[in-house]
Parts: sequence; C-alpha cells; structure tokens
Amino acid sequence: MHPRLQQDLDDFPRILDQTNLLAQKFLAGLEQRSVCPPLAKQQLKAGDNILVEEGCGALAALEDFWQHYAAGFSSSAGPRYFGFVTGGGTPAALAADWLVSTTDQNSLLSHDTIAAALELATIEQIKSLLNLPADFSGSFVSGATMANFVGIAIGRQWLGQQQGIDVSQQGLAALGPIQVLSANAHSSSLKALSMLGIGRDALKEIAQQPGSEAIDLTALEQHLAATLGKPTIVLASAGTVNTATFDDLPGLLALRERYPFWLHVDAAFGGVAACSHRYEHLVQGWQQADSITVDAHKWMNVPYDSAIQFTRHLALQMQVFQNHSAYLEAPTLRPDNYLHLTPENSRRFRALPLWMALKAYGRNGIREIVERNVMLAHRLGEGLSASKGFRLLAAVNLNVVCFALTGVEGDAKTARDRFLMRLDQHGVVRCTPTQYNGQPGIRAALVNWMTEERDITLALASLHSCRQEVA
Repeated sequence: MHPRLQQDLDDFPRILDQTNLLAQKFLAGLEQRSVCPPLAKQQLKAGDNILVEEGCGALAALEDFWQHYAAGFSSSAGPRYFGFVTGGGTPAALAADWLVSTTDQNSLLSHDTIAAALELATIEQIKSLLNLPADFSGSFVSGATMANFVGIAIGRQWLGQQQGIDVSQQGLAALGPIQVLSANAHSSSLKALSMLGIGRDALKEIAQQPGSEAIDLTALEQHLAATLGKPTIVLASAGTVNTATFDDLPGLLALRERYPFWLHVDAAFGGVAACSHRYEHLVQGWQQADSITVDAHKWMNVPYDSAIQFTRHLALQMQVFQNHSAYLEAPTLRPDNYLHLTPENSRRFRALPLWMALKAYGRNGIREIVERNVMLAHRLGEGLSASKGFRLLAAVNLNVVCFALTGVEGDAKTARDRFLMRLDQHGVVRCTPTQYNGQPGIRAALVNWMTEERDITLALASLHSCRQEVA
C-alpha cells in the first residue's frame, strides 16, 4: 500500500473526527456567515489546478481546504437563502448522507445489500406522504432534470406503443415528430427534450390564463383538436418558479379523455404541498397523471442531489431503461429493480437521507415545514407590499414571492441587478433575478427547514437598507 494511504488508514479515526469538527464549525456559523461570499473568496489559490506527484495526506489536505476555501461557500444550507428553490439538510438527513458515503452502497437489486429494499420502502412512504396511489412506482434520481428526463422518456415509449412502435428498439425516427405542449415548461424539461432527441423545438407554448401562469384549457383544447392524431406530451406545472402557480389538473385529465396524450406533471417543489391538508387541493387529480417529478433536495430538505420520478407505467419504463448483460441482474418487472428503471447503472444510495428524515420527523414534521414556509412567504410579501421601493409582481400563492423595485430611474433591469449585487454584498439574505410578464423581477423562494419569523424580519431589514442605498 502507498505510504500515504497506509498513514491515512492508520489515522482514519482522527480524519473523521477532524471532518466532524469542521462540519460542526460550518453549521454553527451559518447564522453569522455571509449568505453570498464575496467574489474574492471564490477564487482558486495559485497551483490548485495542478496535479501533485506526491500527496500530503488527508489531514493536511483537510486543513488546506478549510484554510483556503471554507470562506468561499454560500450559506445555501441556511435559513435566509431564498435564491432559486434551495432547501437545506435536516439533522437526520445530513447524518444519513454521511452514512451514505461511509457505507458506499450501489442502490441496485444485487442481492448483496439492503439498499434497494430501503429505497422501495422510502418510495412507499413518500407515496403515502403525498397521497399518491399504489399503482405508482418510483425511483430516486439526481434532480428534477433527470426526473423530467425519465418521465418524458417513458412518455415517448408510450406514444410509440399507441402506433405499434417500440421506440426503445427502433428509435425515434420510426415514430416521427412529437409535439410537447405546455404554458410554462421549466427549462429542465427543455434540456430533457434535447437529450431525448425530441428536440427543444418540439415544445409548443400554449397561452396562459389571463393574469396567471396556468395553462389556458380552451387554447389547449383548440390546439389538440387542430393536431388530432399527432403524438403528444403535455407538460403540466405544479408550482411555477415565478409564482408557484398550478395548472388545472382535473381540467387536463378531462381533455385527456377526448384527446389522448401523455400527461407529465413537473411538481419539483410544489408537489410536496400535497402533504398539507391546507394545500393538497393544489395537486388534485395528479393521482391520474402518467408521470410525476418531485424533488427531495428542495422542500423535503435532504442534501443535494436527490429527486424522485413517479410513473404508473412500470413496464414501459423498463422497456426504455433495461440493461442486458450476463453479469447483471435480469430485467425482471419489479419496482425495486432500479438498474433497469433509471439512466444510471451506478446509483448513489439517495433514498437513505429521506428515509431517515421521514423516520425522524414523520408526516407532521414535513407538513410543519411546508406550512411554516408558506406562512413566512406571505409575511415577506406583506412586508414588501407595505414598504416604499417595492411592489409585488404577483400574489403570493404558496412559498414564492415575486417582486420588483419601484421608483427606479433609468433602466429597470440595470437597477434590479445593482440592487441584487448590493444585497449579496450585504450578506443577510439571497434572492435571485427573474423576468415576469416582460418585467425584470426578483424571486424569493422559501423551502428551508430552519427559516423562522426572525429571518423574515432580518431579510426585510436588509432589503429595505439595500433599496435605500441603490436609489
């Protein structure tokens, strides 16, 4: 064994103890450290892109990393990181994630690990949490992009099946062009269309309801009637990124009765609202969707990366992703045969952090996070509406606040960008830019398990202070 490896093997307990101390130091400082570190702290030190011939050992490498780079990380795990839709990691989920790396399991049906059985058990619990029926199967993937990829891939196979074509064997050319319809498709779905060979140009944007980001069902029906017989996938939104708007799923299901199409629901963060009796009506009808995307590293607050894809068409999923080889498990049709259900042959044991969180906090714990975040998003919206310098671009529907600056002189986008730069420098709260109805806007999305009333007070104070500085 190489001397450095032998040294680290002997020092393994010390290495883990030191890692634990550094992790505790980081977590203890989340409240105080800048939510967005200065750009100067995000630079590599000279020589760190060059491979060394002889290493320094794990303890020295840890010390070097912490000394030079710890200050360059954002507080995205903390309670006032409202950028994008970014969850944190609950204590139970973080502990489990450490064990995922420690045990280093490949979550496949290989008969030498319980990982696949625990993944299936976790899927069953999530179905219960989100009120999804027994006929759905699911598997963990890296994020909403890959969950959308899997759902649309199964839809592509289903469209071929309707015409007696096996797209997984014969290729997409045998089926011909597919149309993909949506009023507000997430960019990750466009990436999926590109990767699947369907193409970004296959997306046809359908009109939105007046004053909303939801799809206009009349406009959709008109288009479906005009293109009757064309292979069609409808991408429904269950929580748009700007306003957390939900498409009318019962209305879409009624249209599917008359115009056959594959219905995929992108519920990356909005789907978790189903765990609350207050908000479960928002996804009414998703139990009859063909495929669904739900992120775990957003509102379920497990560490990156983690999402779940659900479908009611397990056999079609296996046709797409089956992987034949003499040394691998055969593609028998069962919901835990993950080698044949997702793109990866090698799969991190992503289920364990969520299994642990559900065991630790239960249905009521997840529900409390959701309801508290929604309440605090409304508090933030109320605070912005009541103050000079800001206005809401849309009503606060769930956990997303979309707003803009008022009283701006000159170009609104330039002023918005200057404001956000100053907000990052202030370091108290992170928000990210967007565009809504042609206007430069700002988004705040609340999904972190630690966010409390005091965080909204601190965020509003920082927003007001920075607004005064950027006149």
